[in-house]
Amino acid sequence: MDISQRSGLHDLTFKSIIDALPCYLMIQDKNFNILFANHSFQSDFGANALGKQCYAVLKGVHHQCPDCPVRDTFRDKGFHVSEEMIYLQDGTVFEMLAFSAPLFDVVGDVAASIKLLANVGTIKNMHRELVTLGQSIALLSHDIKNILEGLHGGMYLMEEGIHDLDQELSRNGLDMVKRNVTEITRITQNILYSAKDRQPAFQEILPADLARQAGQLYADKAQSIGVQLQLQVNPDVPAQEMDPAGISRTLSNLVWNALQACQQDMEKSKHSVYLRLDFYDDFHFMFEVEDNARGMDSTTKENIFAEFYSTKGHTGTGLGLMVVERIVKNHHGKIEVLAKPEKGSLFRIIFPIQLSAFMSNLRMQ
Repeated sequence: MDISQRSGLHDLTFKSIIDALPCYLMIQDKNFNILFANHSFQSDFGANALGKQCYAVLKGVHHQCPDCPVRDTFRDKGFHVSEEMIYLQDGTVFEMLAFSAPLFDVVGDVAASIKLLANVGTIKNMHRELVTLGQSIALLSHDIKNILEGLHGGMYLMEEGIHDLDQELSRNGLDMVKRNVTEITRITQNILYSAKDRQPAFQEILPADLARQAGQLYADKAQSIGVQLQLQVNPDVPAQEMDPAGISRTLSNLVWNALQACQQDMEKSKHSVYLRLDFYDDFHFMFEVEDNARGMDSTTKENIFAEFYSTKGHTGTGLGLMVVERIVKNHHGKIEVLAKPEKGSLFRIIFPIQLSAFMSNLRMQ
């Protein structure tokens, strides 16, 4: 193999290594024009990105980024690191870690800057999920202990009732088991929703069915604590493409919170919780959960959707409303919270009526 062949092989090997890197690599001049880009970059942004300014290609803007490592490299000839968001041609957004380093000319001036972009969004999401899961388990240890004790107590009553042929005692034990199974199911589902970015499984379903199921689920609980749970459903709200498990979890969390708020309010002799489904306007429908408990002050209202924020002391995990917010966002909905201290709280979840459902409803009219 002669020298020219070895040189060609060297160039080919170098290019293969650059193209195989699991990140974007660019070389830019002082005007931020892209002089070179590896295969990964050109695959996602197109070969015509060469010669264009990086901020126009990566972010679709016409001005320099305020925190630009390449600009800093040209200024002080040093290495720089920053975090930035980039936007692919299909609208996908990536959270990237950007590294820039100088490429010097023969006299020691910076002729160009080499820039690497590594996707750190996935790693951050995994880290956040693991942290959330660990914190959830730590916070829930007290609740799980109480639930297990309740299950053992219910089983004991059932066994004693069967042994003594006492049906009422057995029924009491079964009710106790059912309540605790419902509670541990609620807690487990909240952990799963909060610790993992679950993708919705959409299917066509009547919102009225979801509201009725939530009402039936907590009817016994409401009766046992002396709260009147009232269901007000407009059956004309058309079927929607929704994630039934997610919406059921949302309504369950809101109704449970309302019941607990009423149970903890010792100042009123009568408490009511309303679960409603109705049209919000011609293009939206809504679920509402309203209680007449203590309500919320401004600080609580501002923080209720924050991770692990709870006003229930050791009996609250702070996961329920965080899960609600995540599910509502996945359905392109929004949440309104209306609350006054000592008056009560109303959570309103508003969803767009899908076009197919809207046209079907017009034809029926």
